[in-house]
Amino acid sequence: MASGNSEARRGLTATAVKILIAGGFGVGKTTMVGSVSEVPPLRTEELITEASAGVDDLSGVESKTTTTVALDFGRITINPELILYLFGTPGQDRFWFMWDELATGALGAVVLADTRRLESCFAAVDFFERRGLPFIVGVNCFDGAYRYGTEEVRAALDVDPSVPLLLCDARDRESTKQVLIVLLQHLLAGSELAESMPFAR
Repeated sequence: MASGNSEARRGLTATAVKILIAGGFGVGKTTMVGSVSEVPPLRTEELITEASAGVDDLSGVESKTTTTVALDFGRITINPELILYLFGTPGQDRFWFMWDELATGALGAVVLADTRRLESCFAAVDFFERRGLPFIVGVNCFDGAYRYGTEEVRAALDVDPSVPLLLCDARDRESTKQVLIVLLQHLLAGSELAESMPFAR
């Protein structure tokens, strides 16, 4: 009984951090949230129908059959003192109006990039740069895609050298966790919050 109460007390003192997972259509946002979430992820996926022809750009992701129409949600406990709430944004242009609402209260973001369609993440990079919301870039390494070096991708995206950029596999839990740790390190670098969010312990 005491142990259970102790666990509850620790949960109440945990710091909760809202993180966005953003990027273009079909880049792997839903997959990333699902790969790492410790609870069944909330998904708002719908089948892609003929009605979207000429509206959604399926170039490079022709085999995609579903799409996020609102958001994805997942949660991961980094340690007893830090919980991340992950919100995946919709990728299609017609749902970008939701990004402002989803960004409210977020401390940072991961911009997922697909080297086969780098232009699909330009809007996300611009969105966070304009709002001054810290972000990192995760290059999702799709099977069969040419593996560019991180500096080649950085140059193509024209992101500041201070923005961390790393390769990842959104399907892999450990790879996704590493992306989130790098984001936290970026958020906490030189921050007074570093002591209150001991994620690396």
